[in-house]
Amino acid sequence: MRQRLHQFQLAILLTLVTVTALAKPHAIPLSELFPSPGQTKAAIVINKVLERYHYRKVALNRSFAKQVLEKYLEELDPNRSFFLARDVDRFETGARNLDESLRRGELDIAFDVFRVYRMRVDERVAYALKLLDGRFNFDVAETFTFDASEASWAKDSSELDDRWRKRVKNDFLTLRLADKSDEEIRDRLRKRYEGLARRIHQFNGADVFQAFINAYTGSIEPHTSYMSPSTSENFDISMKLSLEGIGAVLRADNEYTVVQSTVPGGPARESGQIHAGDQIVGVAQGLDGSMEDVVGWRLEDVVEKIRGPKGSVVRLQIMPKTSGSTGHAREISLVRNEIKLEDQAAKSYVVDDLKNGPGMKVGVIEIPAFYRDFDAEGAGDRDFRSTTRDVRKLINDLVMSGVNGIVIDLRGNGGGSLAEATSLTGLFIDKGPVVQVKDAFGKVDVEADTDPGVAYTGPLAVLVDRESASASEIFAAAIQDYGRGLIIGEPTFGKGTVQTLIDLNRYVPGDHDDLGRLRLTMAEFFRISGGSTQLRGVEPDISFPSANYMTEHGERSLDNALPWTRIDPAKFQKTGAVTFDVLKMKSDQRIAGNLGFKMLEERSKLMRDVDEQKQVSLRERERRAKEEQRDRTFKAERELFLRSKGMTPIDEDADQVDEDALDAQRDAIARIEVEEAASILVDAIQSERGNSPRAVMRD
Repeated sequence: MRQRLHQFQLAILLTLVTVTALAKPHAIPLSELFPSPGQTKAAIVINKVLERYHYRKVALNRSFAKQVLEKYLEELDPNRSFFLARDVDRFETGARNLDESLRRGELDIAFDVFRVYRMRVDERVAYALKLLDGRFNFDVAETFTFDASEASWAKDSSELDDRWRKRVKNDFLTLRLADKSDEEIRDRLRKRYEGLARRIHQFNGADVFQAFINAYTGSIEPHTSYMSPSTSENFDISMKLSLEGIGAVLRADNEYTVVQSTVPGGPARESGQIHAGDQIVGVAQGLDGSMEDVVGWRLEDVVEKIRGPKGSVVRLQIMPKTSGSTGHAREISLVRNEIKLEDQAAKSYVVDDLKNGPGMKVGVIEIPAFYRDFDAEGAGDRDFRSTTRDVRKLINDLVMSGVNGIVIDLRGNGGGSLAEATSLTGLFIDKGPVVQVKDAFGKVDVEADTDPGVAYTGPLAVLVDRESASASEIFAAAIQDYGRGLIIGEPTFGKGTVQTLIDLNRYVPGDHDDLGRLRLTMAEFFRISGGSTQLRGVEPDISFPSANYMTEHGERSLDNALPWTRIDPAKFQKTGAVTFDVLKMKSDQRIAGNLGFKMLEERSKLMRDVDEQKQVSLRERERRAKEEQRDRTFKAERELFLRSKGMTPIDEDADQVDEDALDAQRDAIARIEVEEAASILVDAIQSERGNSPRAVMRD
């Protein structure tokens, strides 16, 4: 189990660090884009490792092989902008025996598809550049479908021409709405399209192999992936470089680079201006470097531009998620920094002056991540930092200050150490199981708190949101299963799987080329009550209104995610029970008149509308009106809330901004949900008539 915990830590770190150390790129001749003997050997080994060790058992048959081809085409051409229907028909004919080919490590179809893809990209880019020489009429009533993932493949070049005419027109209009001149727009889009072709020409055989194998592994499950030898080397470099950069986890989504999450303590999180779902459309170096358009760039190339030495400045052009792919971009300056453990440390404060609890105080402990200083621990430092140690001290301080209850704030906490999730749970329960781990062979291990005693026996609530993941879900689920406290907020992320990193070379004896590594899903987390945290996450006992506007998010939004399932429950004894109906009713009454929640609800509606939007108008006045209305609606709600707090609203996009006032504004918004969670906890305390407030939900 100790080895498994180490592997889990490695998997968590992998999600936090992305880096490349690319040599100067050059165009690769088509004659070099054929599979090598080493790649054939690697494919055979990957087949065997997946078949034996992957948590999800999948038969490599014709049906599955068809899914692999579909996934590969989707990864290369997610918006169906390049391939023609006749191309796809030919690929499907050539892949009739793909299952047998994969068993033998034969990869000809993968490289054939990519060579055609490169030629089609060249054709489309040439057409797009030709369109830029003409003029567009933005008074015509027509629409552009920017999410064409479910559309049919174009039957001929004429149909693709029309799709690209609208695409280029939309790209032009989007920059025009951002107040760019026509000359500047043409220059920027010309560089964007030429850059797309240039980057595709830089794909070498190893890149093609990695792309195809990741389509293969992604057809099994979304957290399994292949790293080529060069990618593996860059990962090792990144681990040694620590987390110097902006502290954001990025992913590719169609042709955009999207912020998946921000790292606690990093410049992105600390700025308060970058959020999950935002798109990065431009990157510039220093205070006055030219802004490079990065739409259509490979993720690795964008990351290389963003990373840099500590203390240097990087400027990002961000398209906020609430505006979608068609709204106003804003520029943000960040100072790159090393993300240190203390920046991720838990912090506490006290909420008082609650209307439903005069004279009562509720302590709040913010936990941005589940951290543990393994280096200091390994060096024998008896005072090494960890989440559990820090929270224990904060609890003592809060109890000494006379709080009536404690709220643990796990919003935005993407996880971390499994050992810390277990030991943190132990601060609130006596000895007992915390989480079950089932491996690929069906063996179930139980992670338990073995330390007798409880650090805190008073009223407890846990605040979660859609970004609370992994270790956060383990802790929240255990608190809920034991009946130890209230879970409040939104359904959590739903990542209930465990990954390990496998060196493929260990399976092939003798001297040979480096085969790379496989990040493999090898286990699943289950609650002590038997249900998994996978897919469904943790459902709050009391949900906030924003949960009503959540579209597919987190694990639910990923292709081929493992389903929710259950195993036998562990042996444990509930330590408390709380009824929620009255608490929910009182909370709903407060929220109905709360301007802060009205603002948050409006933001959730906007985000839902953006998620569900598939097409946009290409009529300029219509687009401007809709964008201005969306912006005006949200700002009006925010202004009402801030003025109700006696604050003057600060425009983040203004040229001159009072940073202290802006920080206070962000803090006030961040505490809207915290204060309601504290009020709910106060209601729970007061509902226990005849009992001491500290006895409610007692362990």
